[in-house]
Amino acid sequence: MTRTLLLVDDERKVLEFMVPFLRSEGYATLTAESGKEALTMARTAMPDLVVLDWMLPEMSGLDVCRELRRMGPAGIIMVTARSDEADKIVGLEVGADDYIVKPFSLRELAARIRSVLRRLDGHGGRSMATYRYGDLVISEGECRVWKNGQEVALTPTEFKLLLTVASRPGIVYSRLQLLQAALADDILNDERTVDAHISRIRKKIGDDPARPTFIQTVYGFGYRFGDRR
Repeated sequence: MTRTLLLVDDERKVLEFMVPFLRSEGYATLTAESGKEALTMARTAMPDLVVLDWMLPEMSGLDVCRELRRMGPAGIIMVTARSDEADKIVGLEVGADDYIVKPFSLRELAARIRSVLRRLDGHGGRSMATYRYGDLVISEGECRVWKNGQEVALTPTEFKLLLTVASRPGIVYSRLQLLQAALADDILNDERTVDAHISRIRKKIGDDPARPTFIQTVYGFGYRFGDRR
């Protein structure tokens, strides 16, 4: 099945740089040069993944990212010239699955796209489990989460992180282990991005960061899922 990518950048030369290579990699590509155009195309074409520039006219990439995340589970990779850690965390907190800094190589971009799409695909053909911890239910097969009977909207990365720790409660995972299990396993990434994802998951499932019931911080090591059912 051919995957569809929506490439969003207000510089046409950047789009012209990406399109031929990604098509040669087997992807169908759509392009947009503004945030409003991107949202219109996303609603009609329903792309599998959006490569989204941070700096856009009329509507910022961050605002577009928020709207895309409300629309559905498509993967989102933010593209920006901003390399500060704080900027990276902001991008992740509004719902991006990954973050790439200009200038970047086409091979790196393709690797990140493959990694995010694998997270969207789930876990292949093995049997899927449903985990229940009090009022929190995690369905591996459906890639869905409910809290108090209400579905929680998680990004593919957030779901994979939550599933990784919840499938083995009580086991402590380092940030590096979580990167390898749930994030970009074939490229280098910043271990601190895990903290941003964990913070966002806690907010979504109502886990008090001061006294978390579900995802607990093990200082000096990483995170574990509380083993109370």
